[in-house]
Amino acid sequence: MNDRYYMERALDLAREAFADGEVPVGCVIVRGDEIVGQGRNRREKDKSALAHAEMEAIGQACRVLGGWRLWECTLYVTLEPCPMCAGAILNARIPRVVYGASDPKAGAVNSVCRLYQMPFNHHPQVEQGVLEEECALLLTEFFSKLRIQLRTRPRWRPGGPSQQ
Repeated sequence: MNDRYYMERALDLAREAFADGEVPVGCVIVRGDEIVGQGRNRREKDKSALAHAEMEAIGQACRVLGGWRLWECTLYVTLEPCPMCAGAILNARIPRVVYGASDPKAGAVNSVCRLYQMPFNHHPQVEQGVLEEECALLLTEFFSKLRIQLRTRPRWRPGGPSQQ
């Protein structure tokens, strides 16, 4: 098994999120050759700002392994982690992070900021760009479809029929 294999598994989860109307982000956490945690974006379905793919995968890996320190694991995610997820990765002591597409609007690893270069007590090794084109294409397709849906959706107007 290699980085591409596990990123493909993360992409499978991202595709599930896409099919469910969620921003297509998927994540798997691996210890040795075993996937011990997985997650996909569920913010809309769960109505929670915390329902990111990485948070779901970290929670599951902690339960499976019986502790909060994931120091023998690698995290694979299709999109560069945001500040919340990058912080959770630090707190879980995950030593290696592999991501596909960069996130120029919210990425906290190499884009908007470089959280792992700050003076924290843990500094994960980062590999970026694994299956980057496939990860980015899925996101582009999702947001293109979303923009079309938003253009054709009726707009809310003050005093309109939805107000009682």
